[in-house]
This record gives sequence, structure tokens and C-alpha cells, in this order.
Amino acid sequence: MTAASDAIWAVDLGNTSLKALHLVAVGDVVQVVGFDHIPHGKSLSGSRISAAERDELIAITLRQFVQRNDVSYDPLIVSVPSQNSFARFVTLPPVEQKRLPEIVKFEAAQQIPFDMSEVQWDYVMMTEPDDPEQKVGIFAIKNEVVEAEMEHFEREDLQVSYVQIAPMALYNYLLFDRPELVSSDTRATVIVNVGAESTDLVVCTKSAVWQRCILMGGNAFTQAIAETFRLSPEKAEKLKRTAPVSKYARQIFQAMRPVFTDWAAEVQRSLGFYTSSNPDVKLTRVIAMGGGTKLRGLLKYLGQTLQIPVEKPEAFKKAMIAQGLSSAKFHENVTDFGVVYGLGLQGLGMARIESNLLPTSVARSMAWANKTKYFIGAAVMLLIVCLMVVGRVGLDRVSYARNESLRAMNKRVVAQAESAQEVKSEFETQKMEFQAKLEAQFGQFKHREVVPGLYDTILAALPNAQNTPDQRDLFLAYNRGDAATVRTIPRPKRKQLIVTNFSVYFSDDLASAQFGQTATMRKDAIMRETQMAAEGEGAAYNDTVAAEMMAIYGDRFMQFGGASATEEKDPGFIVSVVGYSPYENIGALIDPPGVQDNPGKWGFVTRIANLDDILGPDCPFELYSKEADHFRFEHSVIEWETVPLGIGVVEVIPEPADTRSQTAAGRTPTTALGMTGTQGIEILVDPITRERIDAEPVYDADGKPKLDLLRKPVLVKHDSWFQLDFKLKWAHAPEIKSPASTTGR
Repeated sequence: MTAASDAIWAVDLGNTSLKALHLVAVGDVVQVVGFDHIPHGKSLSGSRISAAERDELIAITLRQFVQRNDVSYDPLIVSVPSQNSFARFVTLPPVEQKRLPEIVKFEAAQQIPFDMSEVQWDYVMMTEPDDPEQKVGIFAIKNEVVEAEMEHFEREDLQVSYVQIAPMALYNYLLFDRPELVSSDTRATVIVNVGAESTDLVVCTKSAVWQRCILMGGNAFTQAIAETFRLSPEKAEKLKRTAPVSKYARQIFQAMRPVFTDWAAEVQRSLGFYTSSNPDVKLTRVIAMGGGTKLRGLLKYLGQTLQIPVEKPEAFKKAMIAQGLSSAKFHENVTDFGVVYGLGLQGLGMARIESNLLPTSVARSMAWANKTKYFIGAAVMLLIVCLMVVGRVGLDRVSYARNESLRAMNKRVVAQAESAQEVKSEFETQKMEFQAKLEAQFGQFKHREVVPGLYDTILAALPNAQNTPDQRDLFLAYNRGDAATVRTIPRPKRKQLIVTNFSVYFSDDLASAQFGQTATMRKDAIMRETQMAAEGEGAAYNDTVAAEMMAIYGDRFMQFGGASATEEKDPGFIVSVVGYSPYENIGALIDPPGVQDNPGKWGFVTRIANLDDILGPDCPFELYSKEADHFRFEHSVIEWETVPLGIGVVEVIPEPADTRSQTAAGRTPTTALGMTGTQGIEILVDPITRERIDAEPVYDADGKPKLDLLRKPVLVKHDSWFQLDFKLKWAHAPEIKSPASTTGR
């Protein structure tokens, strides 16, 4: 079929009126930019209307349509009645994709009950290409029917691009505008399109359509009124339309009752035939369209007969009305526009069924007519180009002779540019040399931001206002030195890790790196290696290092990699964190067990082990291992004799009355700072809150220290100190080119 257009005119020539929509595509919806509803001078279905008079009435209506609307630019799609058409849906045998047209043609010859030369036919695939069952819809109409329809438009110089049968247009409307009603092949929606002479039944499922034409429509009700009251068809039609407000309403509806009964029974019989042929399909809803639905009581009677909900649309859900158009007038006739709405969707390329029953001869004439315009345009363009070329040659000759001095000046400028380019190349060469020297000088500063970043990473894993939101106020108060607020929380309940010492050093091989190496030890090792390398001792250097390592570590040196190790090394940092905590369960703050899947309960070490989750996948650091040689955690209650250096602040308190308790507590009385001649005992306190953090002895009533069963002093325990040693791999560590292999720096 013809390619989809950006805008389309859709026209439905019915027995009582012409319905037309002018649509454009706007994303997933369509916009109505024009519409028309023109009644014929009289009904075309009357028995007293001759063929010539029918043609004249249609011609008059089409002329009015052309005069009232600009239809000269956009394609035109028209419908043909269902009683003159044929539609079948068949399942094809499994064949290759390239053989589908041949198989469809064979099936069409079997299904269409006319000679193939007497019909216009087309087909549409109803399933996806990779679907195991290929279902195809075959549509046909006799040549004389479609040609007679086309003559009406040809007489008025209206060029038709598409021809579609009315039931398929209604199916396209429902599938696009109400997709929720046709989402399954086991639940069907019925469209009842009530026209003047006939009623179209269209049963719609997700991948199939069933149609039937009932030769009863609005004129049957008009004829019943005319016969009962002995009126002309025109007067009977007028009486039918005004029946609800007429004083003879009861008599009018009594006259139409037999037609109501016959029409509803015929609809019921047709749908009964469908359900008996398709027992797996359930009819769920009826959508009423067409001018006949305006007859009062018709849809209510149909719903009572079928026992199925009947709905009359009041608007199209996916159609917008352009500014300047009468929305009220459009919605007044919305049930008449169902067919033209579906036709327009096909012309815009937004319909499921896109079969085109346009006669082959007309389509061929249209194609050549369209090409003729391009041929003429191409010839004119070729002539213009030839004239422009001849004129250009003449102008170029005159310009060339006139601009001799300009060409000489251009040559001088080009020579100067080439000379400048050579000078630029020399400067570029010198620039590269200087750049290399600068990179060599400043290369050692390339990774200077890594250690500060490492400090920030480790500090971010400590308990803080973000990691421990239930004590956010505590951390904020502690950071600003607000001791009063801090003391409002009992000290054993404060989830704090207070770091007093933090050391980091680099090693190019974490597997052999040891905890406890001091900066002096690492510096001495680097100096020895550098001196031996500078003296050119070569192999002797390697033997000396190996001998020293064997003397220090013994057989474990070979396990750490030794001189014969060939496996890839993991560079990174050795980290030691020392501090103390007031919390009653320091283990829960450091590394609580079984909380891997609960980030809200993670401890310090758990966060270090999950840096990717905390800082994102670009974090360059990763916990190396928690095995004994690569991870160490020590903690104990803070006691004056065993506490690591730097924890807490020393404060002197007055000595107890019984000086023997001082000896028992293991403390030497000192002279209190700023208290001349006054003796006291040194204790450790929190620098912010000034609370005591070291364990203090318990005294009895005589002022003597209490002892436990092991004859050790009974202590009131406060804070705990901890030391945590671990290794972090560095993902982007530079390659180490010095002779050292395991020495940290």
C-alpha cells in the first residue's frame, strides 16, 4: 500500500450523509484539524430513488464538501459498505518467509467465492513474523462495486489513495482508541454500527475480526412509522427523530416495537452463531456506533436482549480537537465518525489492518501521475543548471583575467604561511621536549592526593552522624565541643570510636608486608636498597636482601614471596588505627558478626569491607583480607598501666585519705599541677566531657582497695582502648621500578 502520510482526509459516503475527518499525527495521538457532516438532499436508500438521481445527490454532496474544505493537498481514503465486501482470517501452514506471498495467494483463491479476476483483494499479516502460527487476514471486494464508488470521486476530480471496507476501519478505531478492550484473543468486544439500510456487526479480538451485515437499519423504523401513520418517508423520518418530545410518543414507539424485536433478535442470532463457532471466546462489551444509535431506547433494548453491557462513545480518547473547531458539534456527531476515524488512522500509518482495495489501474495511474510531476521538475531543473553552468564559465573567465594581481598576492601570502608553519613545527618539537622534562619532574607528585583520600575514606567508615543516625545529635555536639549535650547520653550508650593514632604506609606487596614496621625501619631499608643499587652490586644486592629477610622471617620469607616468587603482587597500604570507645560493646562497633545483609548494623570493619557500596564502584581501595596475617584487632579496658600512648588526657585528682590505696592501685602520688605542695593521683579523662575513661579501683569502708578471688583489685571499668591493623589494596597503584620488592615507603 501507499506509504503513510502526515495528514489525511477520510470520507464515508453513507445513505443519509457524508462524514469526513481531516487528521494529522501528533506523537501517539491524532489531532482533528477539520471535520464535516453533510446530509444528502434525501435518503439514497428509498425505493423511489433512481440510479441517476442517486448519482446526482452524491455529486451535489461532494461538491459541497469540496467547496467547504481544502482537499487538494492531502491524500484521500474512502470506505465501501460491508455487504459488498469479503473478509476471512486463516492460519497458514509453516513456510519460509519468502514463500508467504505465494501461499497467501493460494489461500485467497481457495477462500474468495469469486473468480480472482473479478475482485480487488489484499491481505495483512495478523501475527508477528517469528510467531509459530502465521495468521493472515484476506480482504476482497468485487471490481464493479469499488469502481462504482470511485466514479463518484473521479467526477469531482478527487483523487483517492486508499479504499477500505467499513468493518475493518471500525476494528482499527477500536484497537487504537480503546486497546484495553481488545487485549486478549479469548475476550471479544462487539461493535454494532447502525446505519440507514443495514447494521454492521464487528467482533474484535486481539488478532482476529469477524464481521456480519444485518440488512436492517434506521430506515426499518422509519418505514414502520410511515406504514402505521400512512406518512411519506420524509415525514416519517422527521417524526422518528422527534418522537421523544412528541405528544404521540407512546403511539410512535408502539409502531416501532416489532422492528425493535426483529432487529435485536437478528443481532442475537448472529452473535450466537459466532459464539458457537468460537466457544473459547467470551463477548464482554458492545460498542454502539452509527446514526441509528440516536434512536431513543434502541441501545437499552439491545442490552436487555443480549445481557451484555452496551456503551455509546461520547468522545474519542486519543483524538484532540484543534483550536478553532467546534468541540460541541464534533462530539454531537462522534458516533457517526467511527468509520472515518478508523480510515484516517490507516492513512496515517497508525492502524493494525492496512489493506488497500484501490483498483490496480487507478493505483498505477496515480503512480505515473505522481512521477510525471517529478519528471517535469527534473527537466526544468536540468535546464536551469545548464544555463547556470554556461553563465558561470563566462563569469569565471572574466574574473580570472581581472584578478591577476590578486593571485600574485595570494602566492606571497601562501609562501609566508608555509614559512610560519615550519617555525611552528620547530616550536612544537621543543614543546614536546620541555613537556617530557616537566612530566619527569612533576611525576612524583602524581599520586600525592591518594593518602589524604585514604584518610578521608577510613574516617568516613567510622561511626558518625551519617552512619549512626540514631545518635546524630551526639556526634554533632561532640564535633562542636558541646560537652553538656554529649553528657545527656549515658557514656556506655555512646556509639563512638575516638581515634588517637592513625598511621599509613605503602607496600608494593601486601602478601609479605608485616604489621608493626616503624617509619624508621622502612626508611633504613629504602636507603640500604638505594645505596646498594647505586654501587652496582647487581646480584649481590638481591642475595643480601634475601639473606636479611631470611634472618628476620625465617622459612616464612618463602611463603611471603621470597626471592623466587613469580606471582603477581598486590600493592596497597598498611593501616593502623588506635583509639578508644565509651560504648559498652566495642565489638559491635568494630566488626559485628552476621550483619552483611543489614547495612544499618554495619561496624567500622564491615564498612571498610564494603567500600564499593558506601563510596561507589570507583573507590580505588579494597580490604585485602581478614586472615590472621593480614588483619589484627586488639582491645581491652583502659587501665593506666597498659593503655597505649595518646589515649585520653591526663588529669590529677586529690589522693584518697588512706595513702595505702595509692600503692594498692599501682599509682605513685604526684604533685598536682598548679597546686603547690598538694598530692594527687593521675587519671585519664575524655578531652571534651572531662569524664574519667580509665578503670578505677573500688574501695571498701576502710578506704582499702577491694580484691577479687584471684587477689586482683576490683575495678570500675569505663572506656575500652582498641588497635586495628589491616591492609587495603590500591587499584590504581603505579608500577614500582625501584630494586625494592617488599619494603614499604
